[in-house]
Amino acid sequence: MLNLHEDCRPVTHRTSTVERGSFCFATCDCGWRGPARRARDKARKDAEEHAR
Repeated sequence: MLNLHEDCRPVTHRTSTVERGSFCFATCDCGWRGPARRARDKARKDAEEHAR
């Protein structure tokens, strides 16, 4: 387990999408979570924008 100081963030953001019922949302190893979306492609786009 990585123990990071509050001001530190991992250099690489590894994102994925998670489905819950009819909704999909993007998540990241840094703890970020995108909004729930009905369209998977929008959740993927959220993840891409976060990783930038």
